[in-house]
Amino acid sequence: MSTTSIFRLLHLLLLLLLLQFSFSSVLAAHPKPLTSPYLSPATIHPNYQNMFKFFKIFIYNPNSTFPFTSPSQSLFYTRLQDSHFPTENPEKAHLFFVPFPSDLPPRSVARLIRSLRSELPYWNRTLGADHFYLSCAGIGYESDRNLVELKKNSVQISCFPTPDGKFIPHKDISLPPVPSTPAPTNNTASILAYARFDWVKESTLVNQLSSDPDFLIESKPSDPNTFADRLGGSKFCLFEYGGGEVSGIGEALRFGCVPVVITDRPIPDLPFSDVLRWQEIAVFVRRSGGVVRELKRVLGRACWERHEKMRELGVAASRHFMWNETPEPFDAFYTLMYQLWLRRHTVRYVRRE
Repeated sequence: MSTTSIFRLLHLLLLLLLLQFSFSSVLAAHPKPLTSPYLSPATIHPNYQNMFKFFKIFIYNPNSTFPFTSPSQSLFYTRLQDSHFPTENPEKAHLFFVPFPSDLPPRSVARLIRSLRSELPYWNRTLGADHFYLSCAGIGYESDRNLVELKKNSVQISCFPTPDGKFIPHKDISLPPVPSTPAPTNNTASILAYARFDWVKESTLVNQLSSDPDFLIESKPSDPNTFADRLGGSKFCLFEYGGGEVSGIGEALRFGCVPVVITDRPIPDLPFSDVLRWQEIAVFVRRSGGVVRELKRVLGRACWERHEKMRELGVAASRHFMWNETPEPFDAFYTLMYQLWLRRHTVRYVRRE
């Protein structure tokens, strides 16, 4: 056994010990199922352990090296290459990773899939259903057969939020962004609700919220320390889905600021939506019927009934949004791997000529 293999084995054993300790800490803090941030609190621990031990991925060799367009894409790709998950034996792989630049034109992506189909047997076995790829903006619907199979069958890992029409729920996965604020401090929440300058963009809504003293709505960017203080000093953080910038939801959770998402439709691409119980860690408010009045009604009730528990669960869930220099159990990288592990059972499609 090579030195590299021994090092990876020791690293895996250490991760398993850390995983056992991390999960025990979560259970100690949240012993009852109703107080867990997870959709399946009883099964996530054994499933994680199985993923660490058995999950294998075959990575196709790209024709040339290339950069990704977002930090989270680059981190995921690098962490995957450096992990113990890749295998050089495709027959042992649960999933196959197809790396290509996010800005690669659709015609070039189609040629890439066509070459995989003609030169190797693995794509044709499932028409790509056991394959996955990174695309920050997502891939739209195209007429080319290769792109149709990639879009409909393969798992897409895209940046959150993904443009409309480019995310298929229950199949695709969202990448959480890389946090950019300092570590949280123990601030006392004195503000009912806060919104960074780009979280809520609709002008009428901004004007209505800004005129109410219970809401702190920024009109221009603040420095990182002020931003961190406002996150930690607010009970709720306001986000407008479909108009504003919603990628800061993970940072709000980390600072104990319960996210309040203003939307009239479901959000299919919420990060880790098949792992986290989002209704327990965030509030969703409709636009119709007077947003400000509805916000004050919902947040007033939530403050009395649920805020502290939602805050605690949100902080516990925020570990899944963290990108660490060396991946740790339950961080962003391993939670993404866990979501891929959940998708390893693929349908063996009958090929139609």
